[in-house]
Formats: sequence, structure tokens, C-alpha cells
Amino acid sequence: MSAAAAIVCYWVWASLLEWADDVAEASGRVMGAGWFEDLIALITGFLSMPVLLWVGMRLLGERGNHLLVLVGAVAWLIIGGHVADGFVSVTTTAALLALFAVLGGLLSLVELPGE
Repeated sequence: MSAAAAIVCYWVWASLLEWADDVAEASGRVMGAGWFEDLIALITGFLSMPVLLWVGMRLLGERGNHLLVLVGAVAWLIIGGHVADGFVSVTTTAALLALFAVLGGLLSLVELPGE
């Protein structure tokens, strides 16, 4: 589930950042051009991860994965932020996405007691 969520979130975040760059370039790099779009990209790119992890685990019938969602969201802010900006190589992007998937897999083994 973590690997699928990472791929989807990476694609969404990178696409939105590209859109924000296109808006800034179309405006002739006027100060503030693309800032709103960058903000939308950041919020969507970050908040989509915990939502996808939670929904995916619920669809798989897994419960008590609060630690996966919380730590996954923080890890995605760090890892996803590096890879979505495109400042790293393709190999590094693949390695960081794989690292996130492994981290998510390990976190999914931890089940917090339910009600």
C-alpha cells in the first residue's frame, strides 16, 4: 500500500509543481506569479499521503494503523519534498520512493490496540 501511495502522491505532487512553474513562466516571472499554485501543490502533495494510506489500509481491512499514517505523513513530507521538486536524479528518486515503501511496510506491521 505504501508503494502505491508513494507513486500516486509523487506523480500528483510533481505534476502540480510543474503546473505552478508553467504559471510562473507564463506570467513572465512577475513577483508572486505561481505562489498560489505552489501552495496548492504543497498542500495537495502532503495531505494526499495520509489520506491514501488510511483509505488503502481500510480497503485492505487493516485497522489500528495510526502509526503508519502519522509517521508516513511526516516521512512523506521529507522524502516526497525531495523527489517531487526534481532536484535529485532518477536513481535517487527511485531509491527514496523504495525507502518510503520499506518504511511504510515496516510501520504497517505495528498495530495499535483498537477500541
